[in-house]
Amino acid sequence: MRVLIVEDYEPLRIATAKALREAGHAVDVAADGSRGLELGMGGQYDVIVLDLMLPGLDGLEVLRTLREEKVQSDVLLLTAKDTVQDRIRGLDSGADDYLVKPFDMDELLARTRAIVRRRYERKTPTIEIGDLAVDTVARSARLAGALVELTAREYALLEYLALRKDQVVSRSEIREHLYDSRSNAASNVIDVYVSYLRAKLEGPGHPKILHTKRGQGYILGLQG
Repeated sequence: MRVLIVEDYEPLRIATAKALREAGHAVDVAADGSRGLELGMGGQYDVIVLDLMLPGLDGLEVLRTLREEKVQSDVLLLTAKDTVQDRIRGLDSGADDYLVKPFDMDELLARTRAIVRRRYERKTPTIEIGDLAVDTVARSARLAGALVELTAREYALLEYLALRKDQVVSRSEIREHLYDSRSNAASNVIDVYVSYLRAKLEGPGHPKILHTKRGQGYILGLQG
């Protein structure tokens, strides 16, 4: 998934970006509210990790503006303020979750996973399509019970398609959600990774599961 971190404290910003990237997310960062708002307005992020205490525009101003402009990215607020009223103010302004500093990085990752599941209306961490099971916590896939060996990029693509199973997902949506602003991936890279997944998920004894809709994109699911 694609995540934006808006945090002015550089050590925390770097550590959070590192943890999220190691968990397989595409990550962009901003060090102040104005830049965070500029990036967030694009609406391409699944989750925005937003500090409340920011130079320039504070986090609540950023959040309120995003919601006024109908940006649908989910927002996880980070703050050193831990009063009930602060939490209420943030949630009432449109935040989806709230984490008080200092926090454990594993908790942030777990909350991010939970937000993404809610975003795609998935109640459990394991998504099943036929005999394929995608575990979004372990970041692994099993086919008829056997572990499928996947690279980080292959898994990221599979997870996104699984979260949207039985839906047509365009190439532009895949690129938008799986690659951050640092990426210079070739234009055909998505097709290449789809072919890799097909080779690992389809074959003798397994039904066709990854379908191409010409001119539209891809569907992960059992068809017909």
